[in-house]
Amino acid sequence: MKTPIEAGKLLKAKIKKEWKTAFLSAFFIGLLIHLPVMLGDYPNHDGLASMYFDQNMITSGRWFLSVACGISSYFTLPWVIGLISLVFLGLAAAVLTEFLEIREPAAVFLLSGLLVSFPALASTYAYIFTADGYMLGLFLAFLAPALTKRSPKGFIPGGISLAFSMGIYQSYLPFAVLLSIYGCIMLLFSEQGAAVKLKGMLRYLYMGITGAGLYYLILQVLLKIQGKELDTYQGISGMASAQKASLYEMLVHSYYDFLAFTGKGNVLYNNIFSFIACSILMVTVMIILLRLALRKGYVRKWYFYVILSVIAVILPLATNLVLWVSPEVTYHLLMRYQWILYPILAFAFIWKYGFQQEKEPGNFPAVLQWAAFAAVFVLTVNYGVTDNIAYSNLEKKYEKTYAYCLRLADRMEQTEGYYTGMPVAMIGVQSKETLPETDITSKVTSGMIGMTGDYLVYTDNNYQSFMKHYLGVTINLVPDEEMERIYQTEEYQALHSFPEEGSMKVVDGILYIKTE
Repeated sequence: MKTPIEAGKLLKAKIKKEWKTAFLSAFFIGLLIHLPVMLGDYPNHDGLASMYFDQNMITSGRWFLSVACGISSYFTLPWVIGLISLVFLGLAAAVLTEFLEIREPAAVFLLSGLLVSFPALASTYAYIFTADGYMLGLFLAFLAPALTKRSPKGFIPGGISLAFSMGIYQSYLPFAVLLSIYGCIMLLFSEQGAAVKLKGMLRYLYMGITGAGLYYLILQVLLKIQGKELDTYQGISGMASAQKASLYEMLVHSYYDFLAFTGKGNVLYNNIFSFIACSILMVTVMIILLRLALRKGYVRKWYFYVILSVIAVILPLATNLVLWVSPEVTYHLLMRYQWILYPILAFAFIWKYGFQQEKEPGNFPAVLQWAAFAAVFVLTVNYGVTDNIAYSNLEKKYEKTYAYCLRLADRMEQTEGYYTGMPVAMIGVQSKETLPETDITSKVTSGMIGMTGDYLVYTDNNYQSFMKHYLGVTINLVPDEEMERIYQTEEYQALHSFPEEGSMKVVDGILYIKTE
C-alpha cells in the first residue's frame, strides 16, 4: 500500500497540464466574479425558507440532491457553499477541455471563463442554498460523455454518471446531450473509418439509455421505500406518463422557445458588445465549416447536407429537452445554463478545425484566431459585469426589505392590543401605489430569476421567514382558509395600505395587516 505522499505524487503525475489550467482558471475567475454573493448573506424569496433545508427532493425526482448538498451541511453558508461549488465547476472545466481536446493554456483559460461567467450561474447563486449540489450535478453531466468517449465500454460509467447527475437536477441533462452531439460531429470530421465512427456515435446513445434507465429505476425504488409519489410541481409527475400535448405542439413550443430565448432572452447577449461577439463566433464557425467542407470534398457529398440539416433540427430540441420531460415546466434561467455551450462549442470548433490542423500562408488563420479570442474575452467580461449588476440589485433588495420589515415590525408593536405571538392576518403583496419602484437594473437583469425587483418578500410566508431570521420578530400567521374569510370582511377592506396610517388593526384577537 502506498503512503499518502506517494499516492499524491502518483496522482500529480497523472494530472495533465491543461486540466490544472482549466481547474484553476474556472476556480479563480469564478471567485473574482461571484465573490460578492459568497461573502454576503442575500437570500431570495426561496432562500428565506431554506436557512436549513435537508434537500430531500425525491418527490421532484432529485433523489441524490440531499447527498450532494450534505457535503456543506444543510445550513445556508454562502462562503462554504460557494467554494465547494467552484471546486466542482473547476472539475467540470477540466473534463470539458479534455472532451473538446483543447490543450493550449490561453484557449483553456477562455473556455473556463465562459463556463463560470454565464448569468445562469449567477441566478443559481441567488439560490445559494443548493448551488454546491447543482454544480456537482453539472460536473457529472460533463463527465458522462467524457467517460463515454474514453473507451469502448465507457458508456457504462458514463451512464452511471448521467443517472446521478439527473438525480441531482434533471435540467442539466441537455449538457450531456449537446456534448454528445458535438462528440458525434468530432467523429464525423475525424480520419477514422465509417464503422469506427458509427460505433463511437452509438456509444453516446447507449450512455443516454443507460443513464436514463438507471435514473428512473433508482427513483422508483426510493419512492417505494419512502412511500412517496412524484409531485405535480413543474410537471414532474408527467415524466413517465403520456404527454398531454401533441407531438406537433411540443415541436412548435420547443422551437419557438429556443428562438425566443436565444434572440430576445436578454441573457446570451444583452448589449451591442455581446451581440457582436456572438455574431463573430457564429460567422467564424460558418467560414471554417465551409473551408473544411471544401478541403475534404464534403460539398460534393449529398449526405453532408443531410447531416447539417439533421443537426440544425436536433439542436433546439436537445437544448430544450426539459420541455419534453416536463411540458408544464416554468422554464426559468436556472434551467437554461446549457446555452453557454453554444459559444463554448463554437470557440472549440474554431480552435480545433480553424487553425490547428493545417498551416496556411498569409494572415487569414491569424485573423480568425484573434476574432475568436476577442469575442470570447468580450463575452466573458460582459457576463461577469452582468452578474455583478444582478448581485448589486440582490443586495439592494435585501437592504430595502430589511428596512421595510423593520418599519412594519415597529408599526405592529405600536398597534393597540398587539402582543408578541398573536395571530396575524396578512396577504404579503406590497402596494405599488405607496412604495416607489427603485430597481434600476431591470434592463439588464430582466431574464435573471431571483435577481430582479425591489423586495425579497411577496407572500405572508416570506414576511414570516424574513422577520424571524433577520429581525427576530415572531409572526404567527392565521391558516390560509381563515385568511380567505378575513380578506372579505369589512374591517380588512377598510384598512389603508402600509405604510399609510390605519394599515393595521387588532380585531377579535387577530392583528390585521394590509400591505397590498
